[in-house]
Amino acid sequence: MRRPRRWRALLLLAAPLGLALVMWQAAQVARDQALQTLEQDAENELRLSAAGLIGHLSRHDYLPRLLATREGVQRFLASPHSQDAMPLNLLLDRFRATADVSDVYLLDRHADTLAASNWHLPNTFIGQNYAFRSYYTDAIAGGQGRFYGLGVQSLERGYYFSAPVWLDDTQPDSSPDGVMVVKVLLDEVEESWADQDAELLVTDKDEIIFMASREELRMTSLHPLSEEERQALLATRRYADEPLTHSGVELLERRGERTRLVGFRGGPLSGPRYLAVSRPLEEFGWEMHILKSVSPVIQAQWVSALLAGGLYGIVLLGGGIGWQRLRLRREREQFAERERQTLARARDELERNVERRTRDLLETNRRLSAEIDERRRAEESLRQTRDELIQAAKLAVLGQLAAGINHELNQPLAAIRAYAENARTFLARQRLESVDLNLEQIVELTARMSEISAQLRQFSRKSGETLTAVSPVACFDYALRLFQTRLRDSDVEVIRRWPDQEAWVRADLVRLEQVLVNLIGNALQAMADTPAPRLELSVEVWDDRVVLGVADNGPGIAEENLTRIFEPFFTTKSSGKGLGLGLSISSRIVDDLGGRLSAANRPEGGALFTIRLPRDEGRRTVNAQPDQETLPHA
Repeated sequence: MRRPRRWRALLLLAAPLGLALVMWQAAQVARDQALQTLEQDAENELRLSAAGLIGHLSRHDYLPRLLATREGVQRFLASPHSQDAMPLNLLLDRFRATADVSDVYLLDRHADTLAASNWHLPNTFIGQNYAFRSYYTDAIAGGQGRFYGLGVQSLERGYYFSAPVWLDDTQPDSSPDGVMVVKVLLDEVEESWADQDAELLVTDKDEIIFMASREELRMTSLHPLSEEERQALLATRRYADEPLTHSGVELLERRGERTRLVGFRGGPLSGPRYLAVSRPLEEFGWEMHILKSVSPVIQAQWVSALLAGGLYGIVLLGGGIGWQRLRLRREREQFAERERQTLARARDELERNVERRTRDLLETNRRLSAEIDERRRAEESLRQTRDELIQAAKLAVLGQLAAGINHELNQPLAAIRAYAENARTFLARQRLESVDLNLEQIVELTARMSEISAQLRQFSRKSGETLTAVSPVACFDYALRLFQTRLRDSDVEVIRRWPDQEAWVRADLVRLEQVLVNLIGNALQAMADTPAPRLELSVEVWDDRVVLGVADNGPGIAEENLTRIFEPFFTTKSSGKGLGLGLSISSRIVDDLGGRLSAANRPEGGALFTIRLPRDEGRRTVNAQPDQETLPHA
């Protein structure tokens, strides 16, 4: 018994150790591959950024040499105290603007500034002496000067190009009489670095960070400066009086000659580690660095370690399962008959349980399917009933309008008959011109009757399910055309309050027209006994809502009926004059359109019905109906 227990203990100890070893090895391999990929990306980005910096600076190298040969520059330098410097200042300013540089200025042989493009600024270079600058000493010696540092007056970081100015270069021992200097700012290059997914630095031979994508790193050093080094740099006045503090960078691992892992003890880059790759800029005596976060490397390590651990666990689990199956197999061989009988009984019981459970599930499934089908049929029946009620309400309104429409049609019919009889008489008398006039009148009257019947067909049609952009003002106009006979016979004053700009709502054209026709019809019925009936229609725009109002000056609504006015089959009309479905169906229609219908009494008397609908700011289209009638209000 001791030996199996010892082997079991060793296996239990070896399993976690193997898991740790596999995960660590996978993480190391993933780390090396991810760092190699990250290093290649960093080198490519660094090469492109270095080329951009060199191109930005080198394109201005020609400018001081070009200006040094200008006749105006040489003529002014020959006798500066007897001439006005303003023309030269303006000339230098024009060159500055054309070349897109920071400053252009002229020094005499003593390094005093005689003319400058910033002559009009408070910190102008005119009158300043720059004998301490290397760009002056290099150019006055007859060569081309280059210098980078902080400006003494502006304290702006810049790169300086200089060229000697000769008044007489024919003599072999002649020396320059002045120096032309061009200053280029570096902010534009640094702004382009901000878009990269990396940090870029430029250091000089003293390892001072002269340019950086992070403003906090500028004018800092890669390593702590001793007091002697700091004083030596301050003496050159290259960086003015900047303290040149340490940037906080520390070396964590060196991976190659110009590649290493670094971190920051403080500052904006503290926390994560970075892969630093450097590249020399020999033309300027600088070194450019790029810092790429190693967060993708850490993530790749974790992913690889977890995958390796998962695979190790699967293998270990498979081995354990195999060993367990082998052990069970041996036990089954030892107790074959007894286990076979036990398993047979368990299998039979399990099959019975599964069969019984399957029957229960099938029965439950059947009942659920029946309930779902019944619910679908009920919903479809409810939808059909609702549509039929809406259509019935519309036809009821058509019945109320029948008398007025009958009057409108009888008049044209009587006129058509009279014109037709006249036409026959004129035709018998061969008065063809009079016949043509009578026929023209008949055509106009039939067009009028067609317009009246088209309005009835348009109102009686069934609505669709698609919501579109609808003009409420045009819907009001359409509803008023249906009631024009009643409005004229009852001498009803119609007051319209429309917005200055046309408003659009998201609704169904037919259903909105039905609601407005119902509300206007109720208002006219309420004002049947009013001496001076007045119908007020309004459209107001409230942010994302459009509010439609229908008001009358009738007796109003009893207070006890305000809470029940939208209930189905509730009506205050006498028997046979209404089913009490109009307002209930109208309220349901407005709810389906995403709005709200409310009723209230006006302080000056009468009732006010308000419809609030969503405002439509999108495409305003005109939809053709199935009968090919063009609706100008949709």
